[in-house]
Amino acid sequence: MPSRRLPPLRALEAFMRTVRLGSARAAAEEIGLSPSALSRRITNLEEFVGKKLFTRARQSMQLTDEGQAFYEAVNPHLEALARAVESQSDNVSLLRLRLGVLPMFGSQRLFPRLGELRKRHPLLHIDIDTAPHLEDRVGDTLDAAIILSRGPASGLHAVRLDHNLVHAICSRDVADAIGDAITPESLSRQTFLIHNELPESFVAWKKANDLEDMDPAAIDHYDSGQLMLEAAAQGLGIAIMHDDHLRRAADNRLTNLPGAEVQSPYSYWFVCKPTALEMRPVRLFHDWLVRAGL
Repeated sequence: MPSRRLPPLRALEAFMRTVRLGSARAAAEEIGLSPSALSRRITNLEEFVGKKLFTRARQSMQLTDEGQAFYEAVNPHLEALARAVESQSDNVSLLRLRLGVLPMFGSQRLFPRLGELRKRHPLLHIDIDTAPHLEDRVGDTLDAAIILSRGPASGLHAVRLDHNLVHAICSRDVADAIGDAITPESLSRQTFLIHNELPESFVAWKKANDLEDMDPAAIDHYDSGQLMLEAAAQGLGIAIMHDDHLRRAADNRLTNLPGAEVQSPYSYWFVCKPTALEMRPVRLFHDWLVRAGL
């Protein structure tokens, strides 16, 4: 049987790095090439496959539809090849990822699925960091982070993981006491629980429900979503949180108040430095996270 003709591997590397880093200049620097030399390698690959993979305008290179399809078809096989080499090598050490995670995301969404990741990539081990200011520490003490934000800082590679609604979450006893209609009068004797880093959620919820002039009995501030949910379940106040937090908590003590549908100003994002995607632990976790749809 005649052997299959393989694509030029250096050209394939140039293509993959350009896609992952989102910049031809960054890819050229990573490989140690001039931008023109990197462009020639990609041109060689395009000639090999007979398709235009990028559109080029000045310094910008954007994937064509055919280029995107090519990446999605080839990437899983390259990862499988890397895993196969790792499994047969005695010199491969553990892959270590320093990941910043908010405790709520970790307990509700990440840890229930980490067994899948370990099974897929046995050498990948994760150091978990839940300390504050995750985004500011990406590229320093953290390789990557999962943050809750209105939008990550420019200069970071960012993947939005969800879209959520803001809910007013409380115990069923508190909900019964308030009744079927939320008004300034029915809420004036209530305590609201607000996360320190998510103040705009309360602002958005009040505005959508015509409660901007509401004067509650008190506003208690928390730095832990898990403790907010428990406080709400104990009847200590109304927690302004995401619908996803309520659903994943699966706590029969909790319910949400009626009212208008309110889009959250905040979403969960995966963030890292663009060049960090060339670090195998970051890339493996990033690709798994996107595929898993956490």
